[in-house]
Amino acid sequence: MIFVHAVLRTEWESAILNGVYKGPTLETEGFIHCSPIHKIVPVANDNFQGVHGLILLCIEASKVKAEVRWEDLYNEGSEYPHIYGELNFDAVVKFVAFEPNVDGGFSLPQELAELQ
Repeated sequence: MIFVHAVLRTEWESAILNGVYKGPTLETEGFIHCSPIHKIVPVANDNFQGVHGLILLCIEASKVKAEVRWEDLYNEGSEYPHIYGELNFDAVVKFVAFEPNVDGGFSLPQELAELQ
């Protein structure tokens, strides 16, 4: 199963140079936020409206070395994958550019539609 994580391309490139990816929330919340592919557009529209320079990391769940928990943090009836530790690079099977539309909202990249 593949799920995704939105990150600024510059942040991902920095992580590669430093040899570790913790994401912006591992230290503050204890985990790295991820999303099922079919839920990433509303998540991005809520959290990244108009943000340029994003990529989506496509993560193979079975390759993640840290614990992955599917949780409904906001009691909305929807569970999202959370990585409780650093993301190992070999779990990222590809990354896809994720730029907003002219109105600042997002659409699912065609490369991801094929992975659902």
